[in-house]
Amino acid sequence: MKDTHLQGFARTSQTINGIRTELLEIGDGPPLVFLHGTGTFTGFEMARQWAASHRVIIPFHPNFGLSGDSPDYDGIEDYVLHYLDLFDRLGLGAVDLVGFSLGGWIAAELALRQPARVSRLVLVAPAGLVDPQAPAPNLFALDPQEMPAYLAHDPARILPYLPAGPDPAFEAALGREMGAAQRIVGDDIQGNPLLSRWLHRLTMPVLLLWGAEDRLRPTAQAQSWADRLPDARTHLVAETGHLVFEETPEAARVVTDFLGD
Repeated sequence: MKDTHLQGFARTSQTINGIRTELLEIGDGPPLVFLHGTGTFTGFEMARQWAASHRVIIPFHPNFGLSGDSPDYDGIEDYVLHYLDLFDRLGLGAVDLVGFSLGGWIAAELALRQPARVSRLVLVAPAGLVDPQAPAPNLFALDPQEMPAYLAHDPARILPYLPAGPDPAFEAALGREMGAAQRIVGDDIQGNPLLSRWLHRLTMPVLLLWGAEDRLRPTAQAQSWADRLPDARTHLVAETGHLVFEETPEAARVVTDFLGD
């Protein structure tokens, strides 16, 4: 991650179950926790807008980004319990919880286990739901040359986040994160076959935010989530793929509008 992406953020560290967990924080107000997706190379520019009304807390998952390694973490449950311990360590009560892609899956699993910990939930193109009618492609089998077209409707919009040529450090960092994500997914590339059974427990207000042209987590999955949630609204961002906030930065305002209702 480029140092410029960290400007303005306070960086702290917590050790959770022996794992060094790095956090970024910006802003003041009620807590908003953001759980990132598989790749952290894009940074978190959208948090600067959220910081106008919230104390934004961005932890790096174990085995991702700035956080330390834990080879024993090999399933979604490890990450959910890790974050419940982190919330306890930080003294957080009920929070607004935002999760993107892999982070959306973690956020949903956390919220259905302890709904009282989450005031409002925002799921941005979340992974995790097995949808036979709109299956996701196998991220780990994609040719790297294809990846920009899966990440954005207009790949040119996200090229600034990608190296212009060979970059061993970038490739090593992303490879580490991809490997960790693959261990979380395990044998079922689509997600958790049991997740749909328990989504009725997400009784808090939920925003489903999705790129209208998402190919990585097909946009049609938004309806499958909405059908199973008691109090959900869906917002599709036009001409936008998977990297919603990077391709269409204005989408960050949809989150703050929802949290402010």
